[in-house]
Amino acid sequence: MVNRCCIVGCNNATHNRHGKKIENGLTFHRFPAWRRNHGDQVSEITKSRRLAWITAVRRPNITFHSIPMSMRVCSVHFHSGKPANEMYNSHPDWAPSQNLGHTDMKATKTARYERQETRKRQRTDSNVTPVMDETVIDDLVPPVETPTPVEDGADQRLLTECDFCQHRRDEIDRLLEENRALKCELGQRKMDEHFLKDDNVKVKYYTGLPHLEVVMGVLACVGPYVTPSSKVLSPFQMLFLTLMRLRLNLPIQHIAHLFCVDRKTVSKTFSNVINALHARTSPLINWPGRDALHATMPHQFVEAFGKRVAVILDCFEIFIQRPSNLKAQAQSYSHYKHNTTMKYLIGITPQGSISFISKGWGGRVSDKHITDNCGILDKLLPGDLVLADRGFDIQDSVGLMCAEVKIPSFTKGRCQLDARDVESTRKIAHLRIHVERVIGTVRNKYTILSAKVPIHMLLPCKDEDMTFLDKIVSVCCVLTNMSPSVVLK
Repeated sequence: MVNRCCIVGCNNATHNRHGKKIENGLTFHRFPAWRRNHGDQVSEITKSRRLAWITAVRRPNITFHSIPMSMRVCSVHFHSGKPANEMYNSHPDWAPSQNLGHTDMKATKTARYERQETRKRQRTDSNVTPVMDETVIDDLVPPVETPTPVEDGADQRLLTECDFCQHRRDEIDRLLEENRALKCELGQRKMDEHFLKDDNVKVKYYTGLPHLEVVMGVLACVGPYVTPSSKVLSPFQMLFLTLMRLRLNLPIQHIAHLFCVDRKTVSKTFSNVINALHARTSPLINWPGRDALHATMPHQFVEAFGKRVAVILDCFEIFIQRPSNLKAQAQSYSHYKHNTTMKYLIGITPQGSISFISKGWGGRVSDKHITDNCGILDKLLPGDLVLADRGFDIQDSVGLMCAEVKIPSFTKGRCQLDARDVESTRKIAHLRIHVERVIGTVRNKYTILSAKVPIHMLLPCKDEDMTFLDKIVSVCCVLTNMSPSVVLK
């Protein structure tokens, strides 16, 4: 197949069926196609370029919809030896413009391109911003050119450069407006303090704390002591991420998607913030002095036992993954829960605040053994009264501290309780129920304690005699103390 140059007076041709790398360095180029399926802007530009080539060639047998396959334009008719990119419509080689065989073609684009290149060189040399004179304005907004009519009944017209400029400006304005809208939407969805601002419902749902001021107070306490694990997360986001994990027990991968970080970053951040929270806020689980207890004793306790009640005790259990070690399985198996658990002793004041939380013990250990060995007996003063459940057979241990323990009466060996025991049991049960309400609040508010805990959280922390789960339980108790009490004053 012979490829020949279709410019009038040009006899360059080739028998190479690929039409490339001809002798003397010549190359042959097809007429540009009209690409209608790539958007309106591309369609208009490619249509205009095809018309510009047809107008430059000016051959009766070449029309917009009818161009012989053998017709090419050789590199002689381009300043740079090849056509410019189709989107660079201000370049002189956007269409053939040299040695065209007719003299009535105005080389306005070529002159304009040369002036632009000259000005660029001048600015580079002088490094001075040029004055916007009339010539520059004329170059930036080119005049409307009247296209030469196309023969063979073609009713197409060339789109002017002004039309292209206006279309590009409209498209840029549309994209900028869309970008602003997306940035605004992204700012509203970003997981930072603005996400929780002026919305206590969100604060309670995502953190368990009553309002944003409490969250910011926690941040002020632990923020300087948190080791950043990523430059992407701010200190608030690190705290917010940790509270969300405690509150909702979301999977790490899900939190990573919410905060646009890697799951390893989430895991490291959670560990660092929990360590900081435990170190900085554990003093908030405080055993109050006797004067403070007497001054704030609720009236229902005063009516039942005077002002002697110092603490209400109970134990709660957290399900854990089954250990692979047989001895660990035996130590952690709870016959009460019929599962492997970790058991914690909790003590609350009559006002409903948590005043003591023990370290974790295997689910097999009895309540009495935990009470005798967790250190709570050392906090009792002579004359204190302890309220507990039937499983706490600790009268002798508490008696050694010159204190007293009240537990519901047993019916074992008796048909029924006498009236005195019934009344005493009713009083104890009515007041002891507050510790179960507090335990329910902690577990329901921070659902990470209600799920089965992975075994890696039960490993001792480095250079410490407690596990990571112990720290999590302590932090959850501290955060619960920051919310209103469940005991009505």
